[in-house]
Amino acid sequence: MNPAAAIQPPRTPAEWAAYYQLRYAVLRQPWQQPPGSERVPADDEAGTIHALLLAAASAAPEALAVGMLQPTGTRQGQIRFMAVAPDAAGQGLGQRVTAYLEEQARAAGLGEIVLHARQAAVGFYEKLGYAVVEPSHLLFSEIQHFLMRKQL
Repeated sequence: MNPAAAIQPPRTPAEWAAYYQLRYAVLRQPWQQPPGSERVPADDEAGTIHALLLAAASAAPEALAVGMLQPTGTRQGQIRFMAVAPDAAGQGLGQRVTAYLEEQARAAGLGEIVLHARQAAVGFYEKLGYAVVEPSHLLFSEIQHFLMRKQL
């Protein structure tokens, strides 16, 4: 596994392709969802911030971790579509992407972040200061999500 480079928004068509490919591979493909289901209209909305952590010194862009921050109110944003490549898990990359998105949220004047964490990710977010508010939705009829919140 190549070491990770700095976190940045995707800039080139190849970086965008790597970004969406990781979102699909981790968050949609394991549940037999169709390609394209990893994209949402919010991806293109003004104010949406995308975070891409690329492998360093890779010939073609290789996404190791991704995430998105969508403004949802005057002082609130929502983290969505967090994904870490399976072979890069456990290296703190998800924590780095979350910290980057929180920093971007503060810079945009947001005071609170909410997210809907998959049950398996609740502990990860709790370690980063997020608190469970309530169970939220069941994705693909099997993945329980929990609404979580953090004051910045």
